[in-house]
Amino acid sequence: MSNLMKRPVVLGCCLWITGYVLALYSELRWLTWTTSVLLLVALIVIYALRLSGRQRLSGRQPLCALLLVGVAFGYYQGVDQRNVTALPLAQQQRLNPDGSEVTLLGRFSSPVTVDGDRASFTVEAATVRFQDEAFPLGGESVQVSLRLLEQAQQAVASGWRRGDALTLTGTLRSPSPARNFGGFDYRRYLRLHHTHWLLAASGVDQAQVEPAAARFGIVQLLRWNDELRDALSRRMDLIFPAPQAGFMKSMLIGLTDDLDPERFQQFSELGLTHILAISGLNIAVFLGVCIGLMRRMKLTKETYLLICIWLLPFYIVLTGASPSIVRAGLMAMVGLFAARKGLMKDVLHIMAIVAWIMLLWNPYYVLDISFQLSFLVTLGLILGVQRVNDLLMPCIPSSILRNTASITLVSQVVSFPVSIYYFNQFSLMSWLANAILVPVISLVVFPAGLLATASGIVYVPAGKGLGKGISWLNEAIFWSTDQLQQWQDFKQIWPTPSLLWITLYYFLLVAIYWLWRRLAESRLDGQPVNLESPQARIKFNVPMWLGCTCCCFLLLLWIGYTPERWNRTGIIQFIDVGQGDAILIRTPYGKHILIDGGGTLTFRKPGESWKTRKDPYEVGAKLLVPLLKKRGVHQLDLVVLTHEDADHSGGLQAVASQMRVSQFLFNGTFKPGAQTAQLFETLVARKVPLLPANASHWIQLDPQTKFHILYPMEDDAQQLEIVKEQNAQSVVFLLEMQGTRWLFTGDMEKESERKVLDFMKGHPAFLERYLYGNKDAAHLVDVLKIAHHGSKTSTTQEWLDYWRPSLAVISVGAVNSYGHPAPDVLQRLNEGGIAVFRTDQMGEVQVEVRETGLFFRKKLSGP
Repeated sequence: MSNLMKRPVVLGCCLWITGYVLALYSELRWLTWTTSVLLLVALIVIYALRLSGRQRLSGRQPLCALLLVGVAFGYYQGVDQRNVTALPLAQQQRLNPDGSEVTLLGRFSSPVTVDGDRASFTVEAATVRFQDEAFPLGGESVQVSLRLLEQAQQAVASGWRRGDALTLTGTLRSPSPARNFGGFDYRRYLRLHHTHWLLAASGVDQAQVEPAAARFGIVQLLRWNDELRDALSRRMDLIFPAPQAGFMKSMLIGLTDDLDPERFQQFSELGLTHILAISGLNIAVFLGVCIGLMRRMKLTKETYLLICIWLLPFYIVLTGASPSIVRAGLMAMVGLFAARKGLMKDVLHIMAIVAWIMLLWNPYYVLDISFQLSFLVTLGLILGVQRVNDLLMPCIPSSILRNTASITLVSQVVSFPVSIYYFNQFSLMSWLANAILVPVISLVVFPAGLLATASGIVYVPAGKGLGKGISWLNEAIFWSTDQLQQWQDFKQIWPTPSLLWITLYYFLLVAIYWLWRRLAESRLDGQPVNLESPQARIKFNVPMWLGCTCCCFLLLLWIGYTPERWNRTGIIQFIDVGQGDAILIRTPYGKHILIDGGGTLTFRKPGESWKTRKDPYEVGAKLLVPLLKKRGVHQLDLVVLTHEDADHSGGLQAVASQMRVSQFLFNGTFKPGAQTAQLFETLVARKVPLLPANASHWIQLDPQTKFHILYPMEDDAQQLEIVKEQNAQSVVFLLEMQGTRWLFTGDMEKESERKVLDFMKGHPAFLERYLYGNKDAAHLVDVLKIAHHGSKTSTTQEWLDYWRPSLAVISVGAVNSYGHPAPDVLQRLNEGGIAVFRTDQMGEVQVEVRETGLFFRKKLSGP
């Protein structure tokens, strides 16, 4: 605290962030901009009246700190309360704009991104026109998704530029909130970017575009910057080999459109994404290259520092102006200015000033992962590297190795809680990958890439020659990451930690350092110890306290890794994957079973390959796997694929590639197709046992959970049968968990239902054993998963009459062209008094199995 008091700017920034955090987790409606200004005036008055010296000022310090926190609280809350749509609430209630056809008038406020059959951009909307009324939006940002109908429309959309006037007709919608617990909240994400509406349109003929008049201003500068980035992108395509151009673009100028998604996933799993994100590393190398060149030109120190200060804003904008590059750039500018003028040299002050400026400009930066990691790692490096370096000196004599170890250790340990909070994964190979690859990339690849790009701008063959040399080194780097990624046992999945856990983590980390330093100091002292003195007893107990603290730290990590270890509550989670099924079961003893994986349906005709996107939305990779990781699923003890249609099997490819799977149960048939073949090839390559289902199988999952397969019926065939129409072959099984009974049906049809009923009626002994003799119970099953998303091809009255469920769940997409669920099915359920839960209306549905009964919760407040 005394060190903070000597750095008032740093202390003030910490208090300002504290006010923002309090505003995030609490709400005081009376604390707005007006009260914030009043508190600020009171704070200024207190400091202006400090006429009686240091003693009276120190007595006012807690009050001043509290006032500054209140100012920040009010400032954030005032900004947040004004972050609303410009469309008046009265008109919203009367017109119901969500889903309305409108005409939007405005200007392009971002570059147009063309990817396959979609063009996306943002519009600074001036007016929105409904059928007979128009309302001003005052420049509100609207996110536009334009579907391209012909390949020629790609060139048309690519020709639109920032600042061009636009009139566009389409469907206005409100962004979708998170539909699963812990899922990505697109509505919140866009709101943090001050966007409240989406506009979907089809075909460039719905847009009327007028090029902006050439006049000097911010818009024109941004247009020039967009054109420069496009020109650099095209030139880098010529300089670097095709597979590596996207990698170099991401690292040098922040363009990620051409980056291989699989390569990005690989770098993410190894903790190397900071290499691909423009940040302080890029600024340091950029300044190093510029200063080195200007020194060779014999420029004075004052001159090249001034030139660098002026170059940095252009580099920040050129590389995309992400929070991390803005932070690094502003810190560098302040530092260069201070060095030129011989002023403040305290790096912590510089960082605090930059953070304060950014948070005043946009309070939502406090929620940005790039901002958080950038400042957190920078703070850790400033405060920790030299201290850890000193502690490691007796262990690592070499200064180079010691510095590398200190930087790697500090950056990894400091960023760990934030990384697992957002990404839910950590590789133990990350330490090695960062220690080996970061120096090579930062000291060789990045500077050489800058020189190759600069040379290629002047003379393409020269840049191409350098690019070829860099490509050999990149191949070695990619080979290294490929090898490191093969060590599957070193990959760890961490559930999202609580804020309390993160706080305890940093507290214990600081305590370990403090005790370690005390221990090192006592050993270096070399004086004989008098055990009778209290001071000596304290020193003597330092090893014990250090050991206890380290044990507490390890215990905290163990708890964070498996927080549900002692939870004996079973839970069934019907995940909303749109038009498809994905059901995650956690048994009372911590086993995880996944039933189906959803999937993204695509319809492509011959000659429509141009519609394919570089990184298309895929349910498994974008939704299902992130949710599994967020919920701390370290491995799937059993995956059940009820049948091989794309809306059930498509998402399992990402699951099989990124998650540990112990067993894979399927219906014993094969549906021809590249997607199904790839899934089974991945499972075989990862040595996952494949279990064909038949009606003789009992599977005991844990002491309180088991299930019995009812369908397909037992088959003695030794080879897989080729079956194109899979619905009738769906795996059907009964699940018993803690005395409750569940029936899962896949996409079974009426014929399959008839076969199962005939089997049940023909095997009364099984029914007696399954129901413990209570075959006359009011409900043979507690919960029935309705087959085929509620289609009219299944769920007959006879089926419902036999099982007599008390509850039913329908997994179905909110927007589907099949008419699911069918009105007839809903009517039969209603007439039978069966409560219905639907993912299209309620989002994810979760059912907890407790000793006192079943407890439901739904993500959305549907009917």
